[in-house]
Amino acid sequence: MSFATVGTSVLSVPAALDIDAERAATPGCATVSHLNNAGASLPHAATLETVMSHLRREADFGGYEAASEATDRLSAVRASAAVLLGADRSEVAITGSDTEGWTKALWGFFLGGGLRSGARILVDRIAYDSHYMGLLQVARVTGATIEAVPGTSDGTLDLDALATALNRGDVAMASLTHVGTHRGLVNPIAEAAHLCRDAGVATFVDACQSIGQLPVDVRVIGCDVLTGTGRKWLRGPRGTGLIYLRSGFADRIDPIGLDGRSAVWTADDRYELCEGAQRFVPFEVPVAMHLGLGTAIDHTLELGVDAIAARVGNLAEHLRALAVAVDGVTVHDGGAIRCGIVTFTVEGHHPAQVAAAAAVAGINVSVTEQPAARLDLGGSRPSAVVRASPHYYNTEDELLGLVDVLEELTR
Repeated sequence: MSFATVGTSVLSVPAALDIDAERAATPGCATVSHLNNAGASLPHAATLETVMSHLRREADFGGYEAASEATDRLSAVRASAAVLLGADRSEVAITGSDTEGWTKALWGFFLGGGLRSGARILVDRIAYDSHYMGLLQVARVTGATIEAVPGTSDGTLDLDALATALNRGDVAMASLTHVGTHRGLVNPIAEAAHLCRDAGVATFVDACQSIGQLPVDVRVIGCDVLTGTGRKWLRGPRGTGLIYLRSGFADRIDPIGLDGRSAVWTADDRYELCEGAQRFVPFEVPVAMHLGLGTAIDHTLELGVDAIAARVGNLAEHLRALAVAVDGVTVHDGGAIRCGIVTFTVEGHHPAQVAAAAAVAGINVSVTEQPAARLDLGGSRPSAVVRASPHYYNTEDELLGLVDVLEELTR
């Protein structure tokens, strides 16, 4: 069994990371042991200051006027996001969340003629609820059908099964998940996307749990659409997200929710969409949050995603080893390659009880239940799991603190 970045010893610190400095610059580290980074990470002080300073400028000068002053800085946020994803700036837009961008792209694909009655939509079995429910909604309107591609015995997307499903024809799109919200396995996303691309199938990738903790390069992946969020591993503000729309594929997308920033009203009965990902950019945005996201992305780029992935992967693998050494604790991640999400159950205790006990000890973890990942949770798998997700600023002592909670529960 391996994790997403190999070749480093457990708990080694990559040269680019000064953990003490990162913790000192993260106010929340002084008050809580935060192992819920797959939910929302603790922000860096610089990100907090970026947001607050712009809000103060809005209060002193006016919202429109402050936004006008920040035009170049907002443009730089998109440029930084493009660097992070290996894309061109014209292919990237800042959104309100992963789900917002993904939903607009999905319905835009339908409105652009990409989905019709009888067409097949392929998904993997670790699909997240908001994405899958969006597919159900579109399928109900269009008459398309949804088909879940089997996984291997360890839960990873089965590439042979995907190839077989593609070969049966009439596939309009594939919705693929890089990392699921409820287990730490990493899908072979590039291999899967290339199979879809070779079959001429539009490919949407959910990178919500991978952007910021793993390298995500859209050129390597080869997808048409990729979405993510700012609040998780990027350590950005809530209410921010990213969307990548491959150059040329935008012509097939007619997104909902147009306004004068995403399209031009050219005649009484006509409008023209803006080029590329600009058609996903609305007029009204939380400028302070977007600027804060830019600061968070720039910090990620400064540290280096490879260094972050190495640190996160080592911490997570160490936590798995500590957890399984506790009688009554079972780790449920699976996967040949794993990342910073660690999921487990404790015999005799509902995951919510475990999370509550951790909270009493000043430790943040979360619980993922079946409705969030219905294709994978339940049946032979648990219907709910505890999710711990260490980031690079976490320490071994914080992992040991969680293990102390587990040992106390199992005594």
